[in-house]
Amino acid sequence: MAKSSKTPLPFGEDIDATVILELQNRIDNNSELINKIVDDLVSQYCSGLDTYMAFIKELLNSDQPPTDVELDDFTLNLPVLLYFTGEAQEALGIKEDVAKAVRQEMYNEVYDAATGTIADKTAAAELASQAEYITHIAYQRAYKKVKLRMEAANEMLQSVKKVISRRMIEYEIGRVDSGRIGGFNG
Repeated sequence: MAKSSKTPLPFGEDIDATVILELQNRIDNNSELINKIVDDLVSQYCSGLDTYMAFIKELLNSDQPPTDVELDDFTLNLPVLLYFTGEAQEALGIKEDVAKAVRQEMYNEVYDAATGTIADKTAAAELASQAEYITHIAYQRAYKKVKLRMEAANEMLQSVKKVISRRMIEYEIGRVDSGRIGGFNG
């Protein structure tokens, strides 16, 4: 067996930085487009919840802790918003499923019509169904983002409930006659 007279170049010497930068640019541009589509979908399905969470954030960023009335407002409004956002999330999930089916349909049609080897047919089908695949990904990511927002809002609701419970205990302790604490009457 003859040794190759050509010695391999160290990693990086044969890489064209321009190609890498152009690819990075293409990825960034395409990602920006997909992010915009996903953000538009999420905004469409979560606008009420987003607005209310921003309202809560604004109140929490003030110097004063939330009042009891504000905490009551949170505990009444968050479940309602979660209910409707959950319904919207399921509608988004249906669209994700349909997008997946449309992608698979396009893939199968092109695969069946393509000629050549299995690899040739697979490559043709994947290339032809790329837009459908990206659309499916957009719906999938939007679904996940809506789910994350709902989980965060639910965490907020649980935190509010804990604060209300703590305040109720503090109020009860404050109402107890200080002379009765520890069993001493005076």
